[in-house]
Order: sequence, then structure tokens, then C-alpha cells
Amino acid sequence: MMENKNLHDAPVVVALDIGTTKVCAIAGRRDSNGKVEILAIGKVESEGVSRGVVSNIEKTVKAIKQAIAIVERQTGKEVKVVHVGIAGQHIKSVQHRGILTRESDLTEIDAADIQKLITDMYKLVLPPGDKILHVIPQEYTVDGEQGITDPIGMSGVRLEANFHIITGQITASNNIHRCVERVGLKVADMTLEPIASSEAILSNEEKEAGVALVDIGGGTTDITIFHEGIVRHTAVIPFGGNVVTRDIKEGCMVLQDQAEKLKRNFGSAMAEEVYDNRIITIPGLKGREPKEISEKNLALIIQARVEEILDYVIWEIRKSGFERNLIGGIVLTGGGALLNHLDKLTEFHTGMSCRIGIPVEHLAHGYKQEICSPIFATGLGLLFRGISDVERGIIDYTDYIEAPKVEEAPVIEAEAPKEEKELVTETSKTWYDKLFRKTKEFFETEEDKEF
Repeated sequence: MMENKNLHDAPVVVALDIGTTKVCAIAGRRDSNGKVEILAIGKVESEGVSRGVVSNIEKTVKAIKQAIAIVERQTGKEVKVVHVGIAGQHIKSVQHRGILTRESDLTEIDAADIQKLITDMYKLVLPPGDKILHVIPQEYTVDGEQGITDPIGMSGVRLEANFHIITGQITASNNIHRCVERVGLKVADMTLEPIASSEAILSNEEKEAGVALVDIGGGTTDITIFHEGIVRHTAVIPFGGNVVTRDIKEGCMVLQDQAEKLKRNFGSAMAEEVYDNRIITIPGLKGREPKEISEKNLALIIQARVEEILDYVIWEIRKSGFERNLIGGIVLTGGGALLNHLDKLTEFHTGMSCRIGIPVEHLAHGYKQEICSPIFATGLGLLFRGISDVERGIIDYTDYIEAPKVEEAPVIEAEAPKEEKELVTETSKTWYDKLFRKTKEFFETEEDKEF
């Protein structure tokens, strides 16, 4: 375990969110009050990711470099290690049961027994091309006694456990590693983005009561279902905000950039909430007349696609088997959650209570206003998880001891143009000549002058 340290001794952890519409790097550390202090945010547009999966290595590497450069400039430190997220429609989850027969019932069950059960889960036979990303314990059974959440310290011979196992494609994981390593960084850990988002958005009370976190990103919609404080179900729907933008583009016959601005500035998820039905004028292409779009028609286009996404969300909730156990209802986050009246439509369409999740609960005071947005839910969740891993000793603390980005201040004369060097030299010579003459005149006596 890492010893308690002062604020300035705490390691600076960097999280990297490689999304469909943005690449975001966030640097932060734990303060003396247990909150997370945000030191830097680097956010740039992403063009090399499609539906949560890297589709163009060069463009993704370029975006990561730009985001990391912003963080290094703001912190004055060199970034060495990052915590990254993974998502995409290739993500799958399965339930499996593990059994461990212990040698004696006289000794207590310890952490080594739990770890052996978890290690055995990584030996499961998977479809070709898949790998295990996370093994999450559900509940344990000791000698037939069920419903045990923490068996450490108990006695028993037969230890059983149910596990929620999350898998993904090896190629998707390797591409993320390749992009990060080509920037000159090391991947400390790779976390499923829905789980990372839950670290920043959900409270312990919500996780205990039962809640479904729906993270609507640019290319995917990630779902995480909690009950009794445990992850019960995870899923990734291959639809997000980009699909809504595409529908506006095709339905209103406008450009991609214009469709995105229409969605952000005038869009609504519920057509019934549009009362004045303003007419929006879009500049036409060269030599063509402007295009007029009804605000209500725009809302109808958006609502149709959002309802389809919510249908997938309902299907995943029913598939999990916890439909009637979600006292906390649904929590929306991600960039798609900024759509007007989305929470109302979600309540109307699913019949569950809903709120918009803002990832500021664990932040120290003084954070910038821009980070108070669902857009940064995944990035902040990765940061919180990374800080926790360092504090628990899972990640070596020495990896986070950064050297200053610039070790020595550059010599001005060495970097000045040739003309400037000569000017400085001549000016200095003239100044010293004048000083010498004045000094000589001051110390000369009247007798010396006559002599």
C-alpha cells in the first residue's frame, strides 16, 4: 500500500479517453481532503475512431499527441503513463461460476483464495479473437451458504462464486495499445468505459439501490447496471449521437457540420416540448437560396432516433433480469445527455425515473466550469480509477514520478538571430566604454589633469 503523502508528493495520474468524437486527456491527483484536484485538460477532435473502435491509426495517434501536448504544457511535466478506456460493439459479457475446494476448514478464507478463483476465470475458453477484460465477482457461496458478499475470514472447504466476465476483441485492444505506444507512452491499465463512467457519476446509494447508467457518446451508447453495489450487467449499443446527426443531415438535406449545429443549438428530444415552432434558416450552398427548417420537424427527426436507442436500452435492462430492481432508475451521461428534454423522454418512454449525471461529486473545489459536463464522465472516471489503483499499490508509484518538461532554461543569446547577437555585442561594448570614461573622469584629480 502507498503511504500517505502530502499534496505535492501525490502522483499525477493521467487518463486518456479515446472517443468517437473527441480524444480527451485529463491529469489530476488526490488532495489532502480526499478529493481529486484537476491539473490539466487536453481535448481535441477525433477523426480516427468509429463507433468506439480505432479505425485509423495515424489520425488517432495525431489526436492523442495533441491532447497529451496540452496536458504537458499546462502541468509543466512529461507524461509517461496513461490509463485508457475501451468500448465498441465488440464488447460482450457472460456469467460464469467458479469453484475452489480448500484443503481444510480449520483455516480462514483469505484474499489468496479469492484471487485463485479470479485467476481461474481467465482460463476460460473464448471464441477466437476475444480476450477477457474484467472479471467482476458477484456473490459467494461457502459450504452451501449462499448470498455472501465478502467471505474473507470465514471457514469452509468448498468456496463458490458467480462472476460477471467482460470480453472484447484482441485486435481492438491491441490497436489502442499501438496508438498509445507510438506516442511514446505506456498503458498502465485498460478499463471498460461504462465501468469508468460509473466511477464518476453514480453514488454508493444508487449502486446499492439499483441503477442503470446510460452513457450516450458520439458513436456508442454504453450501459452499466448496478444492484446491491455490484456490477450486474454491461453492454455497448453501436448507436450514439452521430446517428442522430446523420438523420438530421439526411432528413433536412444539410451539411454534416450544419446538422451538428442544428442538433446542439435547436434540437429537442421531445417534439411536444416545442411550442413556438420557430423557423431556422440555414445558408445555402454557393449560388443557392437559404434553406428553412421547422424547429418542430427537427425535433420529430431527433425523437424518432432517440426512441430507437432507448428501445435498445430497455431490451438490455430486461436481458439483465434486474428490470424490477432498479430503484434508482436511469442515469444519463455522455455528450448525448446534453440534448434538450432527453430526461423527460426517457422517463416517458421507459417508465423509470431519470436524471442527468454530472461528474463533479468527487472533485476538489476550484475546478473549471468546462469540466462540469457529462462529456467528461468517462475521462474523469478513468482518472478516479487510476488514482485508486496507484493508492492500492496495483500500479507502481515510481512510474508517475515525472521530470520537468524543460530541464534547463534556454540561453537567450544562443537562440537569438545572428543580427541580434551582433547588436547585443556592440551595445554592450559601447556601454562599457562610456562607463570606463565616466569612471576615469570621476577619479581624476585636478593635478592629474594638469599633468
